[in-house]
Amino acid sequence: MKKNEFTIFSFALKNLRRKPLRTGILVIAIGLLVSVLVFSLSFTAHVKSSIKTTSDRLGADLLIVPTGSRGAAEDVLLENRVKTFYMDKGIMDRVGNIKGIKEITYQTYLATITGACCDVPETVVVAFNQDTDFVITPWLIKKIGRKLQKGEAIVGSESAFNISLGLTEVDSVLFGNIFKMIGVLDKTGTGLDNAIFIAEENIEDIIKKGKVDLKPGQISVIFAKLKDGYDSLKVAAEIEDSIIETDTVSRKDIGKNLIAALKDINQIFFVTVALASVLSVFLVWAVFSAIANERSREVGILRAIGAKEFHVLRLFFLEVLVIGSIGSVFGIISGSALSLLLAKSFTIMKNLPADINAMERIYIAILSFLIGTGICIAGALAPIQRIKKMEPLLAIKEE
Repeated sequence: MKKNEFTIFSFALKNLRRKPLRTGILVIAIGLLVSVLVFSLSFTAHVKSSIKTTSDRLGADLLIVPTGSRGAAEDVLLENRVKTFYMDKGIMDRVGNIKGIKEITYQTYLATITGACCDVPETVVVAFNQDTDFVITPWLIKKIGRKLQKGEAIVGSESAFNISLGLTEVDSVLFGNIFKMIGVLDKTGTGLDNAIFIAEENIEDIIKKGKVDLKPGQISVIFAKLKDGYDSLKVAAEIEDSIIETDTVSRKDIGKNLIAALKDINQIFFVTVALASVLSVFLVWAVFSAIANERSREVGILRAIGAKEFHVLRLFFLEVLVIGSIGSVFGIISGSALSLLLAKSFTIMKNLPADINAMERIYIAILSFLIGTGICIAGALAPIQRIKKMEPLLAIKEE
């Protein structure tokens, strides 16, 4: 297109530049609306993604923990928090006798305290049985191709960063014992990314040092796989009824408290976005009503020299689309930045391991763009319909 060539699009841009302040106000209004929308959708997607990722990657249908420790287990697995809780290891046999249980394993959680027992930052040390484990072993075999030896440890991706471990072997003190850190597990998106993993064979030496509350014959959590055809909720209820010392969490119920809180937050976001949308529609309607009144004479002249109704409609819709598009892009950028910078200030999110992936962000951006431009079009529709139907002579005579 030549520099001075006249087109409907170039004409629309010139019209928008006539009143830069008014155009800017509309762009900012749409941008703020889309920004709130992007932030709320990203917030919701982040929480749901973390819960789903943790649930999918545990590799177990049920988690059995000591009575009253349901929340603490979720804190460790879902929110990267350092918690310890213990029960008698003999419960393993009782769980294994429950109808529908196919496979079980267990883990023991130990909390490090920098300076007091360890020379690593505060984290959870996970001791696991390598002969029965199906939660950690798949990652372990993939990473180092063998089992852990006594006195060896492998760390989660976040712990590696905290310890500044990298991929080299490092000696560290854990509960008074020297452990050789032999590698880093791939990021899993669960709370176990913040853990240090050791073989169960080390527990006896750790207890002898007297730097943990763990007693011989205690474990923290039992993971259970079910046989095909068994309902996890029914088996969980049977375990709790027959083994009163335990609470049982179905994989479907992981993060239930977070989901309940999320529903309330979603309602707040929905009301906020709905009110902001209504205000934006009225603002666009008011501005384009004023524009229609101001330019009725211009429209009359266009119609008199041969412009059709659809030409007028196209002209004004181009202006609306430019405003809506610029505002939406501005909102997507600012909303995404807010979701990345401010999300970790929320208690509900600051410990969640998984973030939303690129495809989810693209989906949120496209949806927000369509909503932003759609609201802009909805607000301008009535004034545009009115002005396009004006009789040319009457429009020219209006002052």
